Amino acid sequence: MTDTPARHTPPSADEFEALARTALETIPAQLRQHIVDVVLRIEDFPDEETSEEMGLASEFDLLGLYRGVDLARRSVLDTPQELDMIFLYRQPILDYWCETGEDLAHVVRHVLIHEIGHHFGLSDADIEAIENEMGES
Repeated sequence: MTDTPARHTPPSADEFEALARTALETIPAQLRQHIVDVVLRIEDFPDEETSEEMGLASEFDLLGLYRGVDLARRSVLDTPQELDMIFLYRQPILDYWCETGEDLAHVVRHVLIHEIGHHFGLSDADIEAIENEMGES
């Protein structure tokens, strides 16, 4: 997946959301079928409550977040209390993109896949091991 031609300005909020939706479409169908009820939200930054809960030193420290009960801890008898949600934080992702020079579409897809991993009940260490196996890190 490649980014648009060289940019001198970051994408607008609408362009960023379109990039995230495109990244979501690249997730293999056998995995995507398990996230149809997960809401994808694009926010500029984590809210204050999330920043405090996560112990962030800066609002730029978090690129994405999964909120919900992961599939590994879910029972068919559970009554969902809240929607499962994946947050992508636009400004921190754009900051990371500017700092690293990585392809923006790749960064967005990487963060999205990471958060989908949490939906499946994988830890950060599990996700990192899978990425290393696939040469994705």
